[in-house]
Amino acid sequence: MLDGAWWPRSRDLGAELPSLTAVLDPLWGRITRVTVNPTHWPVVPRKVPVAGHVVNVGWFLDEQDPHELMLLSYHMGRWNLLVVPPQTAPVSAAWLMAAASDPLGTSTASRLMEEAARLRTVSETDRAVEAVWDSEGGHETPDPAARPRIPAVTGVLTYQPMGR
Repeated sequence: MLDGAWWPRSRDLGAELPSLTAVLDPLWGRITRVTVNPTHWPVVPRKVPVAGHVVNVGWFLDEQDPHELMLLSYHMGRWNLLVVPPQTAPVSAAWLMAAASDPLGTSTASRLMEEAARLRTVSETDRAVEAVWDSEGGHETPDPAARPRIPAVTGVLTYQPMGR
């Protein structure tokens, strides 16, 4: 189960962890250990200095989801965060962060990443279909002033009951 999400700016764990733990230390108590799956991290440092203390960093290849980061604190215990890839589009990142923070959510980090990829594919397909429709003249002109004016037709209809 995920407790939230983290959207780092890069895949440099040594550069990104200090800002994450500096923000979380006052909220959760001192973060003492972080674990990751090294699949998406080119370098996993053993220790990272953070605001007056050192955070130990470890990794698990098979035991930990490749899209997850685990934080340990003496005061609050364990927190699992989805790691949103740095190059993720803002719309997808927002969806992933909301989904990972859902208290009723039961998806793993990898399942959320798969669902985000599926939603992105559906959205891209919809945009491609709309582009074809637009190119064939199916889309209205966005500026109301540029639309051709359709003259109003008025007339009088007389009511004639059936059978007369």
